[in-house]
Amino acid sequence: MFELAYPWALLCLPLPLLVLYLLPPKRNRVAALRIPFFEQVVQAAGATAGEGSVVLRRSRWQLLLAAVTWTLLVLALAKPERIGEPITRTEAARDIMLAIDLSGSMDYRDFPAGEDATVSRFEAVQRVVSEFIAAREHDRIGLIVFGDRAYIQLPFTRDLATAGALVQLMEVAMAGPQTALGDAIGLAIHAFESSDVDHRLLILLTDGNDTVSKMTPVSGAGIAAAEDIAIYTIGIGDTEATGEDRVDFAVLEEIARRTGGQFFNAEDETALTSVYARIDELAAADVRSESWRPRTSVVHWPAGLALLLLLAGYAVLLLRRSRQERTA
Repeated sequence: MFELAYPWALLCLPLPLLVLYLLPPKRNRVAALRIPFFEQVVQAAGATAGEGSVVLRRSRWQLLLAAVTWTLLVLALAKPERIGEPITRTEAARDIMLAIDLSGSMDYRDFPAGEDATVSRFEAVQRVVSEFIAAREHDRIGLIVFGDRAYIQLPFTRDLATAGALVQLMEVAMAGPQTALGDAIGLAIHAFESSDVDHRLLILLTDGNDTVSKMTPVSGAGIAAAEDIAIYTIGIGDTEATGEDRVDFAVLEEIARRTGGQFFNAEDETALTSVYARIDELAAADVRSESWRPRTSVVHWPAGLALLLLLAGYAVLLLRRSRQERTA
């Protein structure tokens, strides 16, 4: 399929005819010498008397060549383009930030992973989060890790392979042994400032309560709510523990309630997997589709053909002139 980028350029097609009509061949009048024996001179010279002005006339093939060449040049001026097959790009209008607790208690091997098997809390989280990231076909993913302090491990990206690889490189206590839950929320809010999508989601996973944050988690949730950031909280710790190892479900529920998210309690690896699937269902993304056809300029086709015709016509004229000179 072909289209013209500048179809109005075709209005130039009748321009040569208009020029011929408005600017006909110029006739110059010059003084002539009148002699009474003009006819005798013409007969003696073996010539034929005619009008004083002579207009050179082109042959039919020359006129046809000029018409075709002009048409091709005007067509090149109109910039023909070849239209390719439609290309559709689909992307979800959603940014997801995953905030993962890497405090020392995440290394406890008390997390059920089967009938009789137990793994560390971090190993279970690592596997489930990696699977969750791999399924985010159109979303942008970001990673925050927190312990004594919160750190952005990966800004928002659609490079899911890199995000998954970074999750595999995480280690318990790499951000410190304590739990800065409120600071993680504050850092996520700052990260979302560069996001221009409508659907912004923070998934916060922890196995303890806040002990070292400069901002309380509930205060951070209030700011997140004002910024239209939904927070889904996941608790995987022991509510019967003491100190910083005790997960505070009440705080996690309040964070989710204030931001329009939801709280989940993951008691084992299967439940944790279903939690992430449930979050994906509750926070379904609005999919944006963009469709376009690639355009490739083919202006060189008519322009090149016009040049070849001109060269061919010029070669024919030179050949004819050469033959006339030989016969003369």
